[in-house]
Amino acid sequence: MNAAARKIQRIFLTLTLGNTLAASFIWGINTLFLLDAGLSNLEAFAANAFFTAGMVLFEVPTGVIADGWGRRVSLLLGTVTLAVSTYLYYLLWQLSAPFWSWAVVSVLLGLGFTFFSGAVEAWLVDALRFSGYEGGLETVLGRGQMVSGVAMLVGSVAGGVIAQATNLGVPFLLRVGVLLAMFVVAFWLMRDVGFTPERSTRPLQATRAVLTTSIENGLKNPPVRYVMLAAPFSAGVGIYVFYALQPFLLELFGDRRAYSVAGLAAAIVAGAQVLGGWMAPHIRRLVRKRTTVLIVSSIVSALILVALGFAQVFWVALVLLALWALVSSAGTPVRQAYLNDMIASKQRATVLSFDSLMGSSGGVVVQPLLGRAADVYGYPASLAIGGVVELIAVPFLLASRQQRAQADQASASTSTSNAESQPS
Repeated sequence: MNAAARKIQRIFLTLTLGNTLAASFIWGINTLFLLDAGLSNLEAFAANAFFTAGMVLFEVPTGVIADGWGRRVSLLLGTVTLAVSTYLYYLLWQLSAPFWSWAVVSVLLGLGFTFFSGAVEAWLVDALRFSGYEGGLETVLGRGQMVSGVAMLVGSVAGGVIAQATNLGVPFLLRVGVLLAMFVVAFWLMRDVGFTPERSTRPLQATRAVLTTSIENGLKNPPVRYVMLAAPFSAGVGIYVFYALQPFLLELFGDRRAYSVAGLAAAIVAGAQVLGGWMAPHIRRLVRKRTTVLIVSSIVSALILVALGFAQVFWVALVLLALWALVSSAGTPVRQAYLNDMIASKQRATVLSFDSLMGSSGGVVVQPLLGRAADVYGYPASLAIGGVVELIAVPFLLASRQQRAQADQASASTSTSNAESQPS
């Protein structure tokens, strides 16, 4: 890695650290926060579903901003939107607001995250290519996941401890403060490198063009299509499990106000992200095909969730949680590298955003359904059902493998811009 590439990597890791730290202050206590505001399990996970619905609704329009106005502009807009909507969440909690208002603000939160999805990763990959970096993407993306895991570890533990020492609203205010600080950092450090925005004077026409491009370079490209079709099941279940573990572990622990325990659950996931990010490039040196990693990861994750549904002891549940998070995290950089090596630079942010849209669409449906299952059958049963749902992703991953894409066997240590030559 040359000096220019190292500089790009440092900026990427700095942005990842700050933004993940800000976001993670509430990740360990979000579901408890919603329940404390007077929402039922169904309403709490329905609010989360509206959040993911916002991501589905706005992925394409914000893709227009990322590819048409620049990835830096997209990140800055996302930072401001997320800070404002997080503060509105805090106000709703103070007012014990009705469910419809939670739904509206949850959609705004989803809008904030869509400005990030695809844009930062596309900025990184294009800037690295421009700087002359020819190494495997798993290495840099794995480091990003490790930094993200450390930030999540610190933020989620701090959020849980602070909530227990004060109240459930304070971590939300901390998130707002750090996001505002990150706006300044991103404004100062980030510049679009290796990419020239193509601005359109007709936003609606540009949005239609982006959607068409997403379909042409995503769903109509067989190996990419099948990975995207697997996303609603794996991502939808993953989102539910992460938030359901908070009340589930408190039930096993025997103290529903031990918010630091909920923070511990998020911290375990964060620690697994760090280890999984480190493992990803090493796994790729041992496994010939990227799809092998994705398929095995999905199957093992599903089996662990089924086992977690039968756990009756707190510490056993923690061990299973750590294994689930580790297996899922080790596959994430491999999936990112697989997709990026099949996408052309000009449509990178667009297609990655569309991939995020596919995952979010699963969350819209899966979260309220599993939340309802938790109301009727309890959290353990809902987790086991989630494991069964995740298995549905496996046939799609197998179908992607059968396409024999060049990116499937790309070396973890030497990868080139394969996307330009991928069949469509």
